[in-house]
Amino acid sequence: MKKDNTQGVLQDLFDEVRPVLKRVLWFGLLVNLLSLAPTLYMLEVYDRVVNSRSTETLLMLTLLVLGMYLLMEVVDWVRGQMLHGAGLMVERALGDRVFNAAFAANLRRYVGANNALADLRTLREFLPTPAVTAIMDAPMASIFLLLLFLINPALGWFALAIALLQTYLAYLTERSTQPPLMAANRMAIAAQSYAGSVLRNAQVIEAMGMLEDVQQRWMSKQRQFLYLQALASDNAGGKGAAAKVLQNVLASGLLGLACWLALQGELDAGGSMMIIASILGGKVLAPLVQVITQWKAVVNARDAYQRIVKLLEQLPEREYGMSLPAPSGALSVEAVVAGAPGSQAPILRGVNFALPAGRTLVIAGPSAAGKSTLARLLVGIWPAMAGKVRLDGADVHAWNKAELGPHIGYLPQGIELFDGTLAENIARFGEVDQAKVEAAARAVGLHEIIAALPGGYDARIGEEGCFLSGGQRQRVGLARAIYGEPKFVVLDEPNSSLDDAGEQALLQTLQALKQRGTTLVVITHRTSILPVADAMLVLREGQIALFGPRDEVLAALTKAQSAVQSTPPALQAAPTGA
Repeated sequence: MKKDNTQGVLQDLFDEVRPVLKRVLWFGLLVNLLSLAPTLYMLEVYDRVVNSRSTETLLMLTLLVLGMYLLMEVVDWVRGQMLHGAGLMVERALGDRVFNAAFAANLRRYVGANNALADLRTLREFLPTPAVTAIMDAPMASIFLLLLFLINPALGWFALAIALLQTYLAYLTERSTQPPLMAANRMAIAAQSYAGSVLRNAQVIEAMGMLEDVQQRWMSKQRQFLYLQALASDNAGGKGAAAKVLQNVLASGLLGLACWLALQGELDAGGSMMIIASILGGKVLAPLVQVITQWKAVVNARDAYQRIVKLLEQLPEREYGMSLPAPSGALSVEAVVAGAPGSQAPILRGVNFALPAGRTLVIAGPSAAGKSTLARLLVGIWPAMAGKVRLDGADVHAWNKAELGPHIGYLPQGIELFDGTLAENIARFGEVDQAKVEAAARAVGLHEIIAALPGGYDARIGEEGCFLSGGQRQRVGLARAIYGEPKFVVLDEPNSSLDDAGEQALLQTLQALKQRGTTLVVITHRTSILPVADAMLVLREGQIALFGPRDEVLAALTKAQSAVQSTPPALQAAPTGA
């Protein structure tokens, strides 16, 4: 059964990866045993071949050790492939959840959400690294340590003392590298976000000569990131060098101690055991040395995992109720209080109105009155702090967007087009129904423009529709909004970039939608849209100033304007309530 909570998803992932890691552990055991082949070969050559002077024995030993080398490399390659497969398991298990959470975080304007997919890639790429194989080899180090105790307890205690010192060094590495690495990661995210913002606004920066100042600001963030990263690298590098020194000290120290024990007659097999003790001592510390030298990768992977877990806990997977029938378009806004996600300051306060299906509402008001916020609430992008926005009686924000989306059209102020063909953009990147695509394009007066382009509807427009004019991009966005004849359409300043011909085409589009029974909400500052309106709503400072049938609202606005114009200047300047 699928678990929707974060801990359940992670537990499912661990349950899936655990058998792979167990196999990796056993393969690592075999690799470590095979890594003793050169030592055994050397001992056998000195012991058997030199004494017996047998070339046949030398040949057989050489063939045997070559076979062991080949087997070791094959097993090690298989182990690496297993860890690579484990990384792909992480991608498959978390990919959809992380993408959806990052998408939801962007809707709610959470900082750093764009890096969630990069964090997932960091986790996936970390598993096949030497740091992980070193961690998996740690149990084998205890076996090598046990062998040293069996050779002679003094050798075992000496190796254990150095190993404990190495462990303390790993602890110091963690203490000295974690704070600067975490700060460096945060600064890297900030620098990357700033660079993305700069690139998106390259035309403005170039036109107004802002490049040098903007570049200096980016360089300041980049320098801080590089300084913190260098500080962490210096700390880790120093500890890594000390770890290698300890490894060499252990190998040489064991050789010297074994020699002393042999001279005292407390070590069997003499020279052979001295060599074996030295080699085993190096292998006891090898995993720890590898982990310390790879500590930066360990910390980055751990931080990436913690950020992903935090993101998934903040944005759990949304649970949708039963499937609902297609809406007819009846809209009701019930005492809504709302603001930007992440902010406690309300933009809309007590907004309350209803619009029957098939009617057209024009929303007007001064800048910063909350019109775009209301548009986002109407299509369910932002949640309300209080109150509800309902379509056919159902909460729009809680409605499964995969089901509701085809019945809604939305044109925001900032037109976002995506890399792909014109047909794909208009068809919302679903299955392209060419007849519906052309119908939407004709409805907004775009068909002739597209037909004149090389490739027609199959022309690739590039990211954000870079080769289209502002008016053309707005028409493509409008065609996308009405594609498939949705029952509820919200247009935020749909004529802001249109010329006279474009405005005429827009008016004809709205009239056609109204004749089909589409519920329309149009936010505009221009009066050219008013002929299609059934009702008007005027927002001021986040509250409804006027709402009602179009002609009544227009009459009230005209009366209010006449009263202001006829008021003496001294009274016009008087404060409210004076």
